[in-house]
Amino acid sequence: MDILAELNPAQREAAEAIGGPVLILAGPGSGKTRVITHRVAYLIKVCRVNPRRIMAVTFTNKAANEMKERLEQLVSGSVTEITIGTFHAICARILRQDGKAININPRFVIYDAADQLSLIKRGMQEINIDPKQYTPGAVAAGISAAKSQLLTPKEYTKRGRNYFEEIISRTYERYQQLLEESNALDFDDLLMKTVRLFRKSEQVLSSYQSRYLHILVDEFQDTNTVQYELVKLLADKHRNICVVGDPDQSIYSWRSADLRNILSFEKDYPDAKMVILEQNYRSTGMILDTASSVISANEQRKPKELWTENEAGEPIRVVETYTEQEEARFVVSEIERLVDLGEARLGECAVMYRTNAQSRVIEEAFVRYGTPYKLVAGTRFYERREIKDIIAYFRLVHNPQDVISLLRIINIPGRGIGQQTLTKLSDWAKSKDISQIEALRLLAEPKEHPEASQHPFSSRTVRILADFWNLIDGLTTSSRMLDLVALFDLIVGASGYQQYILSGPDGEERWENILEFRSVAQEYRDLSPPDGLTAFLEKVSLVSDVDSLDETTDRVTLITLHQAKGLEFPIVFIVGMEERLLPHFRSFDDPAQMEEERRLCYVGITRAKRQVYLVYAFRRTLMGSNAVNRPSRFLDDIPQHLTSSPSSWREDDRQIAEAVYSWNGNTSTSIDSEPSPVVAGQPVPELKAGDHVSHTHFGQGVVVNCKDVTDDQEVVVAFDGQGVKRLLLSLAGLEKTE
Repeated sequence: MDILAELNPAQREAAEAIGGPVLILAGPGSGKTRVITHRVAYLIKVCRVNPRRIMAVTFTNKAANEMKERLEQLVSGSVTEITIGTFHAICARILRQDGKAININPRFVIYDAADQLSLIKRGMQEINIDPKQYTPGAVAAGISAAKSQLLTPKEYTKRGRNYFEEIISRTYERYQQLLEESNALDFDDLLMKTVRLFRKSEQVLSSYQSRYLHILVDEFQDTNTVQYELVKLLADKHRNICVVGDPDQSIYSWRSADLRNILSFEKDYPDAKMVILEQNYRSTGMILDTASSVISANEQRKPKELWTENEAGEPIRVVETYTEQEEARFVVSEIERLVDLGEARLGECAVMYRTNAQSRVIEEAFVRYGTPYKLVAGTRFYERREIKDIIAYFRLVHNPQDVISLLRIINIPGRGIGQQTLTKLSDWAKSKDISQIEALRLLAEPKEHPEASQHPFSSRTVRILADFWNLIDGLTTSSRMLDLVALFDLIVGASGYQQYILSGPDGEERWENILEFRSVAQEYRDLSPPDGLTAFLEKVSLVSDVDSLDETTDRVTLITLHQAKGLEFPIVFIVGMEERLLPHFRSFDDPAQMEEERRLCYVGITRAKRQVYLVYAFRRTLMGSNAVNRPSRFLDDIPQHLTSSPSSWREDDRQIAEAVYSWNGNTSTSIDSEPSPVVAGQPVPELKAGDHVSHTHFGQGVVVNCKDVTDDQEVVVAFDGQGVKRLLLSLAGLEKTE
């Protein structure tokens, strides 16, 4: 059987190009995952490459799992030997196995963003930097950027250019010391230290270079300096490096992604073969033409012509509303209309926006009208308080040096250990040059450690601290013998956490979350201890928002444009299509950032299969500021024949839209159902913004905006006590007043 039979000619060319460097430029919806999986299958089945000698790198666990599932169908039985995963997951495995060469304890824990921020705050306090003057979040971003460029604290100090960078430098140095004391790595460390390992140990690097004959990297446009260096080091021996990406979808410069990596790939690999995937299988012709018209203005790109055999489809629906509240009501009502007509399910619709702050008004509208939705980047499951607590117990059992986890749970459930006691414990541990967990052990074992008798605690406090040490010590011993589920039950029971959580606010709901978390642990119960615990902690540390997106529930998805990358939906609403939002005001003075804003709009449009709505508000209050913004410049790039406004929609669509525009409070009034009598031959007044008008049904009002449409004019009027209405001038029966 021809394993590449279902591929189109360009896809087949990409799959068969197996010798030397290959650059695959894959437009949105062009089947790049299919190409990658078939390429791997081709290597195994046709070229007889040992699966163990193939590495495929993805940017999300979701993409890695999808690749594994597809490969299982193509090459059943061989998938487990292929190295498939994210950069972070693959590097974590490398460091656990070979990190000893650079003094990394294989039992390290991985700190997520919240843990990182807590440790940075602690570091800033210790070196007397005011967190109110220099926000820990900004400092954390600076440290992350330094690590993505492979800069150590000393190297960053040398290139410091201003006082804020000096603040970052000082904090970076102390933060790194605290990480080492806790035997912890943050996400950036996983990558940076793997590069350091390869550079320091020729033996380790050589073993991985020899093992991996073929390396594939997905979403290559999103790689940063350290990721690119990793790929180059690993591929240096055989040079069978295949990268897949699209410069037009590079939207993560704020995460230090470097667009130059893909644009310059051919310079670094002059013998590289380039294959362009331009046939789109996802979207209609109208959607592709619209996306192409938006992105074509960019200069930092490799031109390609997207095309499809799909139908032309409906024009892009461009909708103007008066306020963000009206914008949200329109979205909810239009989705409900599509559902009522049988044209879509709730789960087929997505609402996308540039900033998280925009979601508040949209959420309120969905809640108000009882339309089910799911918010991506709300409170993630693994960030819920009760889940973080249980994870902290697991992490401390796995790695007793984890001070962040220690401080989180030492008084959860309450044991009478307050902040004053914790400060004394920290100071006493420092005076003896030991960790805080080691200090607890000395207090719990006074006979073995008589030198610990000189401590600052009362006998009652010593007993409480010793009890906590004995709890953790017992759990640690059990972790070497029990499977993960048994250990889970022991932790919840022995710590008293079950009783604690059930007796608190929302106890039943929080306990249900813990039981759900227990079901995650069941996936690892067959692994021998402590391997199950290690794998479990790694999974929960590296999971992301999109990884946990439940696509089976029939709910509308609310999601930022950045998070929507890699997803697809039949119907997409992009709201906030205004200057200062999309494009964001921070991009106005930076041409490179403006190009990224354009790419962000392109990504949003190309998520859609059948229909796109581009919605903007005349007036918007956002983050405390009320402003009138003009429509996004990106709308000006779309040819008129590709778009339609409500006045040109089908009659039934237009009536619904007009009803939405006239919503006020809990009621909606259709303009068409309450028309003013229009006398034949009666002159139609010429109106402009600011004119006062009268309507027989809505009363007195002020014209907010006028817009020419085919043989008519759309007029937006703010009526006293009736809200904002959008009317067709020829039918409205408006009378101009003084």
